[in-house]
Amino acid sequence: MPEESDSSSAPQRSWFDRLSQALSGEPRSREELIEELHAAHSNGLLGADTLEMIEGAIRVADQQVGDVMIPRVQMVSVPVDATFEEILEIVVESGHSRFPVHGEDKDEILGILLAKDLLRDCAGKERKPLHEMLRPAVLIPESKRLNVLLREFRQSRNHMAIVVDEYGGVAGLVTIEDVLEQIVGDIDDEHDEAPDENALIAAQPDGHYVIDALTPISEFNDRFNAGFSDDDYDTVGGLVVDAIGHLPEVGEELALEGFHFRVASADARRVHSFRMQVPGATDG
Repeated sequence: MPEESDSSSAPQRSWFDRLSQALSGEPRSREELIEELHAAHSNGLLGADTLEMIEGAIRVADQQVGDVMIPRVQMVSVPVDATFEEILEIVVESGHSRFPVHGEDKDEILGILLAKDLLRDCAGKERKPLHEMLRPAVLIPESKRLNVLLREFRQSRNHMAIVVDEYGGVAGLVTIEDVLEQIVGDIDDEHDEAPDENALIAAQPDGHYVIDALTPISEFNDRFNAGFSDDDYDTVGGLVVDAIGHLPEVGEELALEGFHFRVASADARRVHSFRMQVPGATDG
């Protein structure tokens, strides 16, 4: 009887032994570790959400800042010579909590403005000049590993870094939320709309189309016989945002080569979808 009891529990103990060995730093490959984790999920020892987070944490070690940063064209920044009313409008409309502040050249980042500092200043008897409210800006290269950046965020308690390219120009920005989303998935707030799980291009009864911002330009061209270039951007979202020149809000419109785009869904960080009318179509 003792032997039968040992035999029945051996597979579970064996799996734990293998997983412990994989996590102990012994010379095992990452692929083998992933296999063990999936085996644990199959055996009911790891939930799907837990498995996804562990895999995300492993992937972060292979990703660079340039893979997840908010590109320069989608950054919401504040010019140092903006009036208090202009700054307040930017803060309220964007919904962000941190803003890069630049000089005459947008590559000249002077510091970071926190919305809470602006609010605190509003409560004072005298308003401080903008440059006196700025926090130091952290500059990092596009090649920095995400796991290294996350550790630095935690140690410094910074939540934002400005990403610079090889020439020292501003390439974009990255926040601690951008890094964490690679581990736990998208972090939506109460204002984010539920994503459409259907096709990237969905025809509507009134003759319009709903276009997911992540629709590849090549797929859009094939569907509508269009000729948009994908040399600079891969997605319809990147193409339209670049043409508008700033991160648009819901309701903003733009016509490109006869196609009429209207922002249908967006948040403070990116555009999610467009409502599109093809050339020659009329509103119904």
